[in-house]
Amino acid sequence: MKQPTRDELFVAIERGDIDTVVMAFPDLQGRLVGKRTTGRFFLEHVAEHGTENCDYLIATDFDDVAVPGYRFASYDLGYGDMLARADFSTIRMTPWVPKTALVLCDLYSVKTGEPIRVAPRHVLRDQVLAAQRMNLEPMIGSEIEFYLFHESYEMLHERGHRNLTPHSPFMEDYQIVQTTRDEYVVGEIRRGLEAAGIPVEFSKGEAGRGQHELNLAYTRALEMADRNVVYKTAAKEIAAGLGRSVTFMAKYDFAETGSSCHVHSSLWHLSEGALRGSAFDGGVAHLATAHADSAQSGAEHGTDAPVLTDHFRMYVAGQLAAARDFSILWGPTVNSYKRFQPDSWAPTAVAWGIDNRTLGYRVVGHGASTRVECRIPGADANSYLAFAGTIAAGLYGIRHRLQLPDAYPGNGYEAKDLARIPSTLAEAADLWERSDIARECFGDDVHHHLLTMARHEWATFNNTVTDWERTRYFERA
Repeated sequence: MKQPTRDELFVAIERGDIDTVVMAFPDLQGRLVGKRTTGRFFLEHVAEHGTENCDYLIATDFDDVAVPGYRFASYDLGYGDMLARADFSTIRMTPWVPKTALVLCDLYSVKTGEPIRVAPRHVLRDQVLAAQRMNLEPMIGSEIEFYLFHESYEMLHERGHRNLTPHSPFMEDYQIVQTTRDEYVVGEIRRGLEAAGIPVEFSKGEAGRGQHELNLAYTRALEMADRNVVYKTAAKEIAAGLGRSVTFMAKYDFAETGSSCHVHSSLWHLSEGALRGSAFDGGVAHLATAHADSAQSGAEHGTDAPVLTDHFRMYVAGQLAAARDFSILWGPTVNSYKRFQPDSWAPTAVAWGIDNRTLGYRVVGHGASTRVECRIPGADANSYLAFAGTIAAGLYGIRHRLQLPDAYPGNGYEAKDLARIPSTLAEAADLWERSDIARECFGDDVHHHLLTMARHEWATFNNTVTDWERTRYFERA
């Protein structure tokens, strides 16, 4: 089903097919927040004006605690309102919530009318605009994994999120029989997204018990982030409606495979708003006979591989230069860093290679499909910020004409001479705080805003005594 136009939404409301419109925007954690309005009130007041929402919504934590230290919003500033205006290109009918339409919003200052640049959707918009000023358009595809459980959210909350029962008793990577048993949930997610105008390519079992991956069609960066936030919302709402639960935690159990959000990105030439071909498409050649410095030998892979363009080389070099500094964009939670373990399918090394899943950056595709896959982000990443970081890093490499080192040919987990992804959120926050690249790419206000978010998350964790500590130390300390 295609996305409805503004006029088609209005007609659906007037006809009574839609009686509720959700006006929502992503918060710092990548969750949708906002208001539900009746269809009548939407037509009379909201469609033109928007809705007003407290500005703490993009300066808060997972528990909706009003966090001190933000320049944008605070008790000293009175926690005023901001205006959420509909982006009518984002209208989606949500069949899993009856008679309801969802419209994503951009945020503006009530006082000045200026865009709120620390809002996640605008952080991504600014990076897309930076690319467009270079006559380039970022194209993104991503793969987000999740775990499915037999228990409902209410049941798990009562248990303190202990004694979870994965929907499969064994690892179900690519398995058909087990995923058929999960289909009453996962199939409903696929069908719901398709009906909401979000094209789904496929779903598959993943390398954990009850773990799944669902892939959406690639598109322009902002639209891809919008699709992701609707996907994660729909998965939770549909599972809840069926008495089940899903999680997008990066590592819900240390014994299980982590859940990722692999980000595939490329740049396309842009002319008068139209795409004019991939800036990464240097053609296809057997790398043994291509330029010696273009990549490692294709013979090592038994396949042809792309000839890397200058744009591609500088873009990937930028990814490598910024990877450690931008870690809070890939891993925003304390739990994110539990996922980066040797031989775990999650990378630990900051390096690139041709179709090498042991590294942070994997080059795949041929011709116009040539792209780089960033394997660092977890499923808990805010797609708007993760994509913004991906684009910003690549553009940094192009602006500074960075040189790309040789592709790494071996096992990145065992490498002794490669830089490593940070092991804690505290280390990642330190790197972001000191990063000249982050300040150049994002500006001081966004840099400070995201640093405050990361510092607060780490401090909150350190103000908590965990079950592990009690078990380990209560008797024996």
